[in-house]
Amino acid sequence: MNRLFPGFKRRRIRTSGAAINLVHAGVGPPILLLHGYPQTHAIWHRVAPELAKRFTVVAADLRGYGDSEKPHGSADHGNYSKRAMAQDQVEVMQALGHEAFFVVGHDRGGRVAHRMALDHPAAVAKLAVLDIVPTRTMYARVDREFAKAYYHWFFLLRPEPIPETLIGANPDFFLESHIGSRHAGLAPFAPEALAEYRRCFRDPAAIHASCEDYRAAESIDLEHDQADIGRKLAAPLLVLWGKHGTIERCFRPLADWSERAESVHGRVLDCGHYLPEEAPHDLLEELIKFL
Repeated sequence: MNRLFPGFKRRRIRTSGAAINLVHAGVGPPILLLHGYPQTHAIWHRVAPELAKRFTVVAADLRGYGDSEKPHGSADHGNYSKRAMAQDQVEVMQALGHEAFFVVGHDRGGRVAHRMALDHPAAVAKLAVLDIVPTRTMYARVDREFAKAYYHWFFLLRPEPIPETLIGANPDFFLESHIGSRHAGLAPFAPEALAEYRRCFRDPAAIHASCEDYRAAESIDLEHDQADIGRKLAAPLLVLWGKHGTIERCFRPLADWSERAESVHGRVLDCGHYLPEEAPHDLLEELIKFL
């Protein structure tokens, strides 16, 4: 991991809900980087060192992922709600001395960032979400194209232990078939990062936790979103997405986020879903301009 994040320090911080693994380095305003499924904070290895020249960078593993703690899912999936996962990260930043900060979230990390900005508006100065539209919007607009591309949204929420058993039979195959794209395969991923994703995803507890993440998204997260339907994000929001991904084909990212946030701008990048690894230079340019 040191080869991916030279000069970064590693820490494990116990929050009220879970112990969270992270790396941190840099000087300047604090910025929290959150990854998505089925990855770890390693997704930021091509952007975090450059950001650390201008910002105090914290790249954390979400609850249930990487080397963070992986509690067994509760009956209502509440301990994998985006509210619970956001609370972890707010407490992490507070433990590091940061009461207010920027947040950049890719994929699931973007959903955690969205909930964080709703639940902790004083903590989130600005946020950026990468290759997502709001969870509620995506479920409301399921069509044939989306269902084919994001079949895992419906597979992973099946009752325990159905997806856990099937994925656990060959976790490397599942992970690689999931992140490999039609136009680039596994080429965008550095061998060291790919090895880290495999290592972490082989843990049966990680497979279960990631399923719980999706079970929560279809249940308790939608309840939380519905309760906040009349409230928009106040923090400035940057939306970036991939030209070759499902978000570009199936949704209207800027319009969709404008329904949920007061100040929205962004653009499409020439890449697929994994912006931090496929288009790090373009991503850095946009983040530095925004933040």
